[in-house]
Amino acid sequence: MLIKELTQKDCRTILAQASIARLGCSLNDQPYVVPVCIAHESDYVYILSTPGQKIEWMRANPKVCIQVDETTDPFHWASIIAYGEFQELRQPQFADECAKARKLLSKRSQWWLTPLAERQMKVDHDVIDAIFFRIRIESMTGLETQTEDTTWPKKLLYPLGNRQ
Repeated sequence: MLIKELTQKDCRTILAQASIARLGCSLNDQPYVVPVCIAHESDYVYILSTPGQKIEWMRANPKVCIQVDETTDPFHWASIIAYGEFQELRQPQFADECAKARKLLSKRSQWWLTPLAERQMKVDHDVIDAIFFRIRIESMTGLETQTEDTTWPKKLLYPLGNRQ
């Protein structure tokens, strides 16, 4: 098995196809990673959230990353990390961008369910604030596997003999 670097074009293709990513942010030298539903277009990743830790942390420190995996099996995968900056899409100033985010995210199955369901467990009332934000991508890196030899794991794991 070989691992090779992905081109920027390949990274963008994987990001454009992804529905779920992991969002990484940090505050006071403490990292925080959470799964999010995403939609990608151009130099932005759009996300819906509700008020909470990640929003508070990103407001304080807008430097974030998004990580996406594309896995066929344990030996065939691609993984990208996009580094960028959090941009909250507050109303009414960013009404057009919020509409764009909603349109892009609505192409994803139940894109609204995770953030709203999680927040519903923590509040007593029916009104839940929705926050649209985007990550302006500054750079991306990615790796993928390439292999035609399906015996390599046994060779690597058992260098002294072929054990089953």
